[in-house]
Amino acid sequence: MSQISASMVKELRERTGLGMMDCKKALTECGGDMEKAIENLRKSSGLKAAKKAGRVASDGLVRIRVSDDGKKAVLVEVNCETDFAARDSHFIGFVELVTDSVFENGVTDVAALMASGLEADREALVQKIGENISVRRAEVITSAGGVYGYTHTDNKKAALVAMSGGDPDLGRDLAMHVVASSPQVVSAEDTPKELIDKEREIYSAQAAESGKPADIVEKMVDGRIKKFLSEISLLDQPFVKDPDTKVSALVKAKSASVEQFVRYEVGEGIEVPTEDFAEEVRKQLGQ
Repeated sequence: MSQISASMVKELRERTGLGMMDCKKALTECGGDMEKAIENLRKSSGLKAAKKAGRVASDGLVRIRVSDDGKKAVLVEVNCETDFAARDSHFIGFVELVTDSVFENGVTDVAALMASGLEADREALVQKIGENISVRRAEVITSAGGVYGYTHTDNKKAALVAMSGGDPDLGRDLAMHVVASSPQVVSAEDTPKELIDKEREIYSAQAAESGKPADIVEKMVDGRIKKFLSEISLLDQPFVKDPDTKVSALVKAKSASVEQFVRYEVGEGIEVPTEDFAEEVRKQLGQ
């Protein structure tokens, strides 16, 4: 069994809001598996959801480039260690270089992309600004209908939307909505079965605690699944600029159809170790 550290308990408390002993017990029972512990806590405590890991500290920029005819677009993420470096003109130039390379060559595999000649530029940049630099990911989307992009003003979040029909204003609005509302799928029907099954298992465990009859519990779970799907589906979400209108109604009014989307946010899903400064000082002093 993995040793349960104080930092693991602290992270689980921050992500769930539950007590220290509950979190330590859950981690112990799961052998230190953070995500499994959260899942079990949701089942046993009625916890609706857990916060994403709060230790994401990687910085950098996202960048979009769209073809002149609007049929092709790329989205890339390049990371550095601090926001200060992300605002450096040399770093910005490197991000543009990576974006142009992906656009021109269509290569999205990072290893192949760096082997094409970008690795030398990356190493030179590391020496120049004194921070580690990494190209994290890249995406190319093409559509006969059109691909539309939106980048948030901080250049940390961006999205591309491929769409048939409609007009450029709708395309840009949808891309902005994706950045703001973070849908996971275009429509509820696109949701992976394993994701639905996991949520159903969690909701069933929660509903069973109510002591209600099985048929009522089933209806409760079905209702919560329906709500969950509406929250993660782009077409079912309220449009960010007009919450009284669903995205599906907006798209239908313009005789459009959303084919796919991709959303990047700098550093999402990347965890970096946290350090206890006071403890580090004590170690250095030999205490």
